Amino acid sequence: MSSSPAAQTPSPRRLDPEDAQLALHKVQELLRRQQLVEDLTHRQAEGDRRADLVESLLHRQHESEIKALVDDLHPSDIAFILESLPKDERQLVWRLVAAKHDADVLLEVDDWVRESLLEAMDRHDIVAATENMDADELADFAHVLPDDIMAEVQKGLTDEERARLVEAMGYPEDSVGAIMDFEMVRVREDVTLEVVLRYLRRLHELPNHTDQIFVVDRRDKLLGVLSLSRLLLSELETEVREVMSTDFLALNPLDSDADAAGAFERYDLVSAPVIDDHGRLIGRVTIADVVDVIREDSEEQALSRAGMQEEDIFAPVRKALRNRAPWLMLNLCTAATASFVASRFEDTVSHIVILAFLMSIVAGIGGNSGNQTMTMIIRALAVGRITGRNVWQLVKREMLVTLLVGLCGALVAGVFAWVISSSFAIALVMMAAMVCNMLVGASVGVLVPMVRARFGKDPAIGSSVLLTFATDSLGFFIFLGLATLFLI
Repeated sequence: MSSSPAAQTPSPRRLDPEDAQLALHKVQELLRRQQLVEDLTHRQAEGDRRADLVESLLHRQHESEIKALVDDLHPSDIAFILESLPKDERQLVWRLVAAKHDADVLLEVDDWVRESLLEAMDRHDIVAATENMDADELADFAHVLPDDIMAEVQKGLTDEERARLVEAMGYPEDSVGAIMDFEMVRVREDVTLEVVLRYLRRLHELPNHTDQIFVVDRRDKLLGVLSLSRLLLSELETEVREVMSTDFLALNPLDSDADAAGAFERYDLVSAPVIDDHGRLIGRVTIADVVDVIREDSEEQALSRAGMQEEDIFAPVRKALRNRAPWLMLNLCTAATASFVASRFEDTVSHIVILAFLMSIVAGIGGNSGNQTMTMIIRALAVGRITGRNVWQLVKREMLVTLLVGLCGALVAGVFAWVISSSFAIALVMMAAMVCNMLVGASVGVLVPMVRARFGKDPAIGSSVLLTFATDSLGFFIFLGLATLFLI
């Protein structure tokens, strides 16, 4: 993202992650002491003026210590502390944060924390925190700010800034347009490098992550890029057109932000221009934006595989239930199905009791094998490596790998089954069932993400639940079915 208003003031001390943890512990300790003082004074006789005075003095002392501690932190570390506190304590600490940090902290925190922070702010504070934000930053707040406050904020914008804000808000959430930055340096191709350098020196500061200057014509059509290293090392009398590069990566505002992140990773980019369908330069994407996209996608993918959405870890139980219950209920149904399958082989298990101990191994190994395959497929889908031409080659490869690994694991499992049962027949059934269930897990691990992606759905959502259902139910059926056929 582009520079925020706090960047114009002296930067506070930046802590490393370990120091941020220590700062969190100190804040938690101060909050604990404050709560302890309140509990003790409330036990005193009601209306005791001395007790009330002591409580007031200690309360102000603790707040002063917290304020001095957080004001010395970088906004990212303040955001980390706020995300690590329950809502009431979070809002208490937030009220003590210096106003100069408000905008930066609001940009750093996750959405679920940002909403609770805005609840603790009055109208004037919200307007003050957002009035100096850039258009792309304001666009991140549009969905959480009340309409009347958003209208008031827009009144303070210039026509150009207002147009940029409307443009940024008009792009889909997961697109390049939603993350692009409007702050960039552009020059004409017919000027000399000396003119470019004089122009740069007149700027108050360069936009963050500026590694190249964009060369445009009078209609803002992108002609090429001029790297800062080329600018500094070339002769001053040289014209821009002679040293600019026309071999560059340009993004479209409707491109997926995940695709943009893949391009940055592949080509080691620091920034990339964004052009419209007519080739006009309308913005840029920086490595800072891409890192945010990668982090958010990683977190969403981890949650999606368990069928969850992002939630405040300190949110009321009611909200957590709404988030987690649906997929847990589905998981309960799948577990019940697996148990029902096992119950159909009651006679088999009653004759050979050792099967009841071994069948959990078959189901568990199948699930783990499928999870490995599913992780590989979801990753490959995310970076665009799976196409219509290579999909069956990939399926055959995964099945072959699973078969070979299954045979190796089946030998170990067969020896184990023979040792505890003293039955060569049980060992063979164990080996066959394990290989078959691992193939089932691999098949589900490939098909579930690919089918969901084919229909435009997140391939990770609920994948682990469906995988567990398949490997448990079919694992029990295969193992106990084989035992019924060959052991009874």
